[in-house]
Amino acid sequence: MKHGKIGTALRAGAMVAALLAGTAVWAETPLPGGTLHLSAPFGAALKSLDPHMTWRSQDMAVSKAFHRSLYTWDTETNAPALDLASSVEVGPDGLTYTYKLYDNIYFHNGRKMTADDIIWSFTRIMDPQKGFPGSSLIQTIDGADDYAAGKADHISGLRKIDDQTLQIKMKNFTDPGMLFFDGVTSILPKEEVEKPGFITHPVGLGPYVFVEHIAGSRVVGKKFDKYFKPGKPYADRVEFTISGDDSALDMAFRAGELDATVISGSAYALYKQDPQLSKGLVEVAELFTAHMGMNLADPPFDDEKVRQAINYAIDRDLIIKKLLKDKAFKATGWLPRTSIAFDATRAPYPYDVEKAKELMAASKYPDGAEIEIWARDGTNGIGVVQAITPYLKAIGLTVKPKVVEAGMLSDAMSAGSAQAWVYSAGTGPDPIAALRCFDSRTTRAGCNYGGFSDPAFDAMLDKAAGELDAQKRIELTKQADGYIFDKAPVWFHNNNKAVVATQPWVHGIGGNVTEAAILEVDSIWLDADAPGRK
Repeated sequence: MKHGKIGTALRAGAMVAALLAGTAVWAETPLPGGTLHLSAPFGAALKSLDPHMTWRSQDMAVSKAFHRSLYTWDTETNAPALDLASSVEVGPDGLTYTYKLYDNIYFHNGRKMTADDIIWSFTRIMDPQKGFPGSSLIQTIDGADDYAAGKADHISGLRKIDDQTLQIKMKNFTDPGMLFFDGVTSILPKEEVEKPGFITHPVGLGPYVFVEHIAGSRVVGKKFDKYFKPGKPYADRVEFTISGDDSALDMAFRAGELDATVISGSAYALYKQDPQLSKGLVEVAELFTAHMGMNLADPPFDDEKVRQAINYAIDRDLIIKKLLKDKAFKATGWLPRTSIAFDATRAPYPYDVEKAKELMAASKYPDGAEIEIWARDGTNGIGVVQAITPYLKAIGLTVKPKVVEAGMLSDAMSAGSAQAWVYSAGTGPDPIAALRCFDSRTTRAGCNYGGFSDPAFDAMLDKAAGELDAQKRIELTKQADGYIFDKAPVWFHNNNKAVVATQPWVHGIGGNVTEAAILEVDSIWLDADAPGRK
């Protein structure tokens, strides 16, 4: 499948769905020109302009303008789609994938992309000295572990057939499209990455060429005339406003200064009631799991009974209804309801204070303990910490809250320097990859932030990954998710309902279940009277 090619029936279905949802129907002919005004909405600063260095959602929202990966996420089919290749063939072994790359893909420095660039980029991501978060994805390629361990000087599962033909052999039976679509697996030009200025002036092969980054304010890009998708991008420029202030983003959107932005729970309740604003809402059941992570090496979280007690002690229904304004779904495992391995039969932890007290009394910490919980500012961060504090106090756990900036929180989790944290983690689309965040062989930097280590779980996950039959693989993955749910290495809070507010003059915005804030900027266009054209 070539990304961007839409059948007549699919387009018609999308238009009907838009009408039913009360949103504007897209016109057939996009208008080129103008400046897109979008948001990077989850923090006051970006972590990095090097896409391999950050899995933070707002960083990936920005990097989508400048970089591309082997696959992308198609919001119309809710599935991965080839982005840099015209076709892929799966070998008889079910593990070997052969890609025919487009021959018109250029980096912003004017050089044509080849199979060598994909091999180099994936190898860089897997470098054990770098600690890149995407290593947990590249690890699924045959030979990646040997390379990371210093047993080989290359990743054996990556093979160049010719400049436009690439072969990838996976270690287990999994769809590489579920893994290699995020910004953390972007394809970069080696010669630019190795220059000292790359970190502040990135060069990629995306629809826009980097222009400027004003820290804590904005990132700007201009149209790349040699972009490999004919006619795209539609807009001449894109400008991202960097802000973690929900109120400021709401005001900017209402003033017409933003074409689209993710909105908070409090704003969602107001927008739903507004006869005009409600027409532009795109609601998405995201592949994210909000939770309280715990450093399992630190008391009292080294005791499974304490962790289970926390899950019984908190009334999540009340928090979701009152604090989050119903903009969430109660979590019943690490895998969210839009995951292909979601277990709809599994019951959540009930709100049972007596059960929680019994578990605490039987734990190594019957007298309770003081715990420090890190969180970023805002309803979904420190607001949640404040909401759970009295529940934890009732079972002997005294909460000491610590408000930090999003980047500092991410760094502390990766370094193991935070005792506990409130966070929302990407948990899809590949369920096995999502559960690798509890694999003892996955580092903290690679997403095993709590340091969970259980050989029985590792074996369960390996069994699922080694199963050729897709349905059996899903059932085994459900069992692994259930095991994690019972071991409670985190407090399972909710699966996010993300909402993107869009202006009536903007078109081409779909609902990305992997992260609603990440938009296909090359497909967005503006009406003739849009503010971005003035």
